Amino acid sequence: MTRPTELKLHQRSRVLEIHFDDGFECNLTCEYLRVHSPSAEVQGHGPGQEVLQVGKEDVGIDQLIPSGNYAVKIVFDDGHDSGIFTWSYLHGLGVNFEHNWQVYLDKLAAKGLERNTKFDSSKQ
Repeated sequence: MTRPTELKLHQRSRVLEIHFDDGFECNLTCEYLRVHSPSAEVQGHGPGQEVLQVGKEDVGIDQLIPSGNYAVKIVFDDGHDSGIFTWSYLHGLGVNFEHNWQVYLDKLAAKGLERNTKFDSSKQ
């Protein structure tokens, strides 16, 4: 199992920098992590029950709480704190960032919504 060797939260830029033991590194915005939280509140309790997260452009992270040797609980400053991000889930979010982000943007567009385009996803 791939594990992080370093988690560094950059509060000002709202980015979580992650270095994994397989050499993979990624920088994931708080917004991206929040809208892809593995919690039932976001993912639903089954296929097709996902809840589209909107208005999370300015969300930050208040705390990173280790959960055993396999995950971290992320406490967001909007009160969301029920997501347990396993190391493999975080690795997948990093590896699949461009695809996941485009799917998210497409879902917003399909609902006639758009996000405040403050950051350039190509810098991820």
